[in-house]
Amino acid sequence: MRYQPLPAELYQANRQRLYSMLPPRSLVILHANDVLPTNADGSMGFVQNSDLFYLGGIDQEETVLMLFPDAADPKQREMLFVRETSELIAVWEGEKLTKEQAAERSGIQRVHWLTDFGAQFRLLMCQCDQVFLNSNEHPRATIPTETREARFTRRCQAEYPLHDYRRLAPLMHDLRSIKQPLELRALSEAIRITEDGFRRLLKFVKPGVHEFEVEAELAHEFIRQRARGFAYTPIIAAGGNACVLHYITNHCQCQDGELLLLDVAANYGNYNADLTRTIPVNGRYSQRQRQVYDAVLRIFNECRKMLRPGVIIREYQEEVARLMTSELIGLGLLDRDAVEKQDPEKPLYKRYFPHGTSHHLGIDVHDVGHTWKPVQPGMVFTIEPGIYIREENLGVRLENNILIGPDRNTDLMASIPIEAEEIEALMNSN
Repeated sequence: MRYQPLPAELYQANRQRLYSMLPPRSLVILHANDVLPTNADGSMGFVQNSDLFYLGGIDQEETVLMLFPDAADPKQREMLFVRETSELIAVWEGEKLTKEQAAERSGIQRVHWLTDFGAQFRLLMCQCDQVFLNSNEHPRATIPTETREARFTRRCQAEYPLHDYRRLAPLMHDLRSIKQPLELRALSEAIRITEDGFRRLLKFVKPGVHEFEVEAELAHEFIRQRARGFAYTPIIAAGGNACVLHYITNHCQCQDGELLLLDVAANYGNYNADLTRTIPVNGRYSQRQRQVYDAVLRIFNECRKMLRPGVIIREYQEEVARLMTSELIGLGLLDRDAVEKQDPEKPLYKRYFPHGTSHHLGIDVHDVGHTWKPVQPGMVFTIEPGIYIREENLGVRLENNILIGPDRNTDLMASIPIEAEEIEALMNSN
């Protein structure tokens, strides 16, 4: 394993928090994600089911976690099922987790081979009153392929149609939205690696380099520091490309006088950073670029003050919209009279700022959490305002990761340069 695993006590504590939310005699079953095919005999890289990882700490395919905290037999209260290794698998794929290794990593003492799952599953289905099954209920998810968990849900309900089936996802959203200290350790390492990558770029970017060369520099820095790689497909957008919110082809050459928008971050130990900076390709912001940059930075700084415990994200976004509208008027992009007459359902600011300002961050980049509930201490959010002026081929976005505290917030990326003067100084230093 490339990264240093977190202690099993984290996953033990996570399971205990889940148990406190379950009704009596509840059975919980989670499955690993599939290894998805590409073409011929190829396959994509494996990414673990986030909820299974959160509760079990196992980062391996074909894994099942079964939890029945009220089982009469203590041996059946927590059971982990992993793929049995063999000499053939060791030769072709590398060694898989032994039972002992899986127990050490998860804190679950009863580890079985996956072939034993069917018998144990039937025993517990005959004892439980409720069955909590999992599914991806992220509001932004689109799922065109059937997942391993969806296949199991169909099987489970066909074989045991009279059970009381319940959704695990809402409980996991509540649990995962509050980050534990050990989780923050992994997240902070992802942020540290991200910072090193960004600082490397400040010395590398100059007129004539291609966006994909910038991507290569980041990949080198991230992977050599034990990151899995990018937390998400990197956005490295020069000039007008920055006005395409999910620009990922990264194929253009960076020209003198352009800005370069970098939405790039590392994944470490399954935890994701999420950074955006916008830097001048030639090392100096023009007057107009600086006007737009400073406007975004002012909004960013105000957002850090506003995003506090008790805030509802929808109401926070409405206040950000008012700030953005004022800045866009100041930049000459919106007319004050037109703003006063605008259709409230089609606010004019969205032409230049069409996305949200903050999302949960953690095991998933757009991490789970109930955004209609008040913000709480222990949550980690991004703050990422931006202004995109297509007619000027100019886009600026700034983004940091913020830990919400009871008394004050902590900017987890406070050490990463964001002030225009500091970025210029670093880009022009020897």
